[in-house]
Amino acid sequence: MKYQARLITIVVIAMAGSVTLAADWPQFRGPHRTGKSAETGLLKEWPAEGPKLLWSVEGLGTGYSSMAVVDGTIYTLGMTDKQGILFTFDLKGNPKWQKPYGRDWTGSHPGVRSTPTIDGERIYVISGNCGVYCFDKKTGTIIWHVDAYEKFKVKKKPSWGFAESPLLIGEKLICTPGGSEATMVALNKVNGRVIWTSKEITEPSSYCSPTLCEWGGRNIIVNQTAESIIGVDADNGKLLWRVPFTDFQSPPIKAINPPAPYHHNGGVYVTSGYNDKGVMLKLSADGASVTRKWVDETLDCHHGHVVLIEGCIYGANWIGNSNGNWVCLDWETGKVKWEKHWFNKGSIIYADGMLYCYEEKNGNLGLVKASPDGFELVSSFRITQGNGRHWA
Repeated sequence: MKYQARLITIVVIAMAGSVTLAADWPQFRGPHRTGKSAETGLLKEWPAEGPKLLWSVEGLGTGYSSMAVVDGTIYTLGMTDKQGILFTFDLKGNPKWQKPYGRDWTGSHPGVRSTPTIDGERIYVISGNCGVYCFDKKTGTIIWHVDAYEKFKVKKKPSWGFAESPLLIGEKLICTPGGSEATMVALNKVNGRVIWTSKEITEPSSYCSPTLCEWGGRNIIVNQTAESIIGVDADNGKLLWRVPFTDFQSPPIKAINPPAPYHHNGGVYVTSGYNDKGVMLKLSADGASVTRKWVDETLDCHHGHVVLIEGCIYGANWIGNSNGNWVCLDWETGKVKWEKHWFNKGSIIYADGMLYCYEEKNGNLGLVKASPDGFELVSSFRITQGNGRHWA
């Protein structure tokens, strides 16, 4: 099914019950890539017409980038005339600077994919063609650039481009080009030079952004490739463990696995849509191996990701490319707590006791109580700005 690329619009609405100091959101899915914000003082119910629109900005081109927000500045990407552009705005929507960085994805579902990662005085971006860029945060000057597609000898670009947002661990920037030289690499975040490559495995990339698991005295990078779930030692790039999808999914394996793995207390939950099964893996005491704890067939999240709240996993499943339900699972057992149809599948984040469920087809945004007892919709309204699928 062919969809039109989304025309990107930044929309800012009043969700606070009082004036609060906003917490930074420095990368894809928030500070720890969990989709959870530490902000408080937010509205527990919205007006019937929705929260007040404070401002919006259009003209950002096409794509599916979400936003990073650090020190009062908003960072996002868009594509215009085939060129990727890094945009910055203040919290009132006033433009600060913008910087083109080269050709971005012009294939199926054209437009940007990555969300910027902000670290200190620098900004990091991965293009839909697997170009890795480092920008100066104040001026937008490109400090360094690595064409990871060419450098690590990727045989073929994924059908819908590279959709990875950069993960930073200490001095390292992690990227998963999936080339014959290495599936995963660590670049020096200061100069872009190679620190290590994971040469033990050469599986193709699969639209997924990696997650850092701190466990057993190790920093473990967990990611989904086209063929398996992998755990890589962040210190040296050594492959610690690999779980092929054939171990718990029925063929054919579709090699489309966008949702980032979710780690909590030694458990790693992975899901990937298309009637694929989700799995809970248990890390060994030293993190050097995993065992399978449970498998679930209900919450096969397409690409809207999940959140974990008080022992429950919340997200939306895949019934078809244009349909899906909202689901709650028990983290420990995988037991389905509830499944509810509400417009369509979509993306989810959490803040101040509430779930924010963003339905992807028509832009309905729901304020939902985070409860294992059922889908408790408190308020909702429709975001009408933008065009195409609401995937960001």
